Amino acid sequence: MSRIAYVNGQYVRHADAAVHIEDRGYQFADGVYEVCEVWKNQIVDMPRHLDRLGRSLSELSIDWPMSRAAVEFVLRQVVRRNKVHNGIVYIQVTRGVSRRDHFFPPETVAPSIVVTARSSSPAAGQALAETGISVFSYPENRWPRVDIKSIALLPNCLAKQSAKEKGGKEAWYVDADGNVTEGGSTNAWIVTKEGVLVTRPAENGILRGITRAGILDLVAREGLVFEERAFSLEEAYDAREAFVTAATNIAMPVVRIDERVIGNGHPGSVATRLRELFHTATDLKVV
Repeated sequence: MSRIAYVNGQYVRHADAAVHIEDRGYQFADGVYEVCEVWKNQIVDMPRHLDRLGRSLSELSIDWPMSRAAVEFVLRQVVRRNKVHNGIVYIQVTRGVSRRDHFFPPETVAPSIVVTARSSSPAAGQALAETGISVFSYPENRWPRVDIKSIALLPNCLAKQSAKEKGGKEAWYVDADGNVTEGGSTNAWIVTKEGVLVTRPAENGILRGITRAGILDLVAREGLVFEERAFSLEEAYDAREAFVTAATNIAMPVVRIDERVIGNGHPGSVATRLRELFHTATDLKVV
């Protein structure tokens, strides 16, 4: 079956999908995006994702490309047309197509929108979670507004590629104070030796992850001891557990940071339990 994409008002074959060479996303990375998990024919936490999309657009003074209700309709349609039962749906909005100029284009230029979807294997993700992953630290080198989900992800690509070349699955950014900020495409968490779950506040320096928010709802529901504060790389090395969260991997246990084994070197009980329960604490929209 050919994959289908939505591009500026049309559903087209994925192989034929294209945007103009002077789209500002291509020229300036002048746009934002969201990735929603699709789980058992349901889009996970779509309202929160669209809330964050709206915030990102507002922070960059980009208009919605269509009404929010229309965006919801397109997301569902792209998932249906691609027959994605488990996987992701991706939405990208840019400032539109205009002559290359650092100044914003006239208000008559409409934003561009692209939506794609693809399937993934829950079994493959679960198999990885049963062994855990390695992460490698990387000096924080991004612009300060990482709270905006911008498509300008070159620093993230460099960090993740560096981790991959060392045998890891993720990079953890470390700021000038020696504190972990977040992963290249995930939020970072630890469980201290005292059993306290810790993640950095999302006020600044990290993206306010939607999966992170779902995990926090679950933490409150389950009555886990939790602290929202900065933690150092050294504290992470000494943790009982570590894990990362994102729409693409839910809660993924971390068993090694740099060359340090975390805990007993196996996925921890807190991360494993949160992963098991995650979808019981999320907003599920049937496709």
